[in-house]
Amino acid sequence: MKNFFVILGGMGTKATESFVHLLNEKTPAKKDQDYLDYLLVNHATVPDRTAYLLGESEENPAITLIEDIKQFSLMSPDFFVLTCNTAHRFFDELQEATTVPILHMPRIAVDQVIEKKAVNVGVLATSGTIKTGVYKDALARYPQLSVITPDEHLQKEVMNLIYRDIKEKNFMNKALFYQILDKMKNDYQCDTIILGCTELSLIAEYTDLSNYEVVDAQLELVNQTIKQAMKHK
Repeated sequence: MKNFFVILGGMGTKATESFVHLLNEKTPAKKDQDYLDYLLVNHATVPDRTAYLLGESEENPAITLIEDIKQFSLMSPDFFVLTCNTAHRFFDELQEATTVPILHMPRIAVDQVIEKKAVNVGVLATSGTIKTGVYKDALARYPQLSVITPDEHLQKEVMNLIYRDIKEKNFMNKALFYQILDKMKNDYQCDTIILGCTELSLIAEYTDLSNYEVVDAQLELVNQTIKQAMKHK
């Protein structure tokens, strides 16, 4: 197969399924051959990124991801897609392991924030992503932006939604999601909210977000993936 890309997924599996579904839905196609050529790697056993970054686990997920990248680089894909926001904490290490370009989801999402001319930008993500500044670093390129993250109590609710409800129970807790979004919009005065976790992108599929100015990082990655793939098609 030529002119294809590799999706590094499985972090988590349901979120990867959501990404692929959205990718296929948004690809302009009228027949089988119009769809994109890609290889999906659902590497579900990659160690938990947040647990490692918070010091709760000694299993370094970057080691596993680098092995994957080296293995699939041998197949000469046009580019890699990394469908986990938190894993972008290791982006530089991963990119150094290959000459194949890796799309950077947080930077792609931030580009969309800039197009919206936002000022107060809220970030909803795992504690690992928040702690290591994955989005803060991406947003820092634009000093006019004010970056807002949840306080300890609200961040705990975000993690409950991601891990307790979505990952563990496959429960799309829309009531809690709305509570979090309302607090970010009204109490924190965020004019734009980044959904910086693919589980949040997953629940967004089941939620009416018309009352919120949201940038869904996964959706923006899908759009960029299609754009890049069509260049090589």
